[in-house]
Amino acid sequence: MSNIRVGHGFDVHKFAENRALIIGGVTLAHEFGLDGPSDADVLTHAIMDALLGAAGLSDIGTYFPPSDKKFKDANSLELLQEVHRLLCENGFSKIINIDSVIMAEEPKMKEHIPQMKKLLAHILGIETTQIGIKATTTELLGFVGRKEGIAASAVCMIASDV
Repeated sequence: MSNIRVGHGFDVHKFAENRALIIGGVTLAHEFGLDGPSDADVLTHAIMDALLGAAGLSDIGTYFPPSDKKFKDANSLELLQEVHRLLCENGFSKIINIDSVIMAEEPKMKEHIPQMKKLLAHILGIETTQIGIKATTTELLGFVGRKEGIAASAVCMIASDV
């Protein structure tokens, strides 16, 4: 494969009352959701930025501006589908792999990771084995450790269609 590219993405959102907590497209039982203009799915947002960056495109805020009311409470899996379309349109339909980390003190993610991988793989047209999702705490350090929010980081490798 020629023209292999690597991208990195990071996202963070603070906790908010009266919102669903959605991570990797999965709604998790928790007393708080995440605050943001869309559904605030930090994992999916980090993956989108990694993919866009690998293709040399702009960040997700360029394509889905937080100030645009049409993205209020938007489903991040639908936004990921649009990112995939942009990749294909720009000659990068081959996603080799994605690796990611969710940073949260709570809730526990382990039991939800298989469903996250299934949803994300389906949207991107890849196998679940091409997606790594890990979860970690920050050992009670920083805003994550104080249970003020959740962060996620992702890297990906893509290849051009040529």
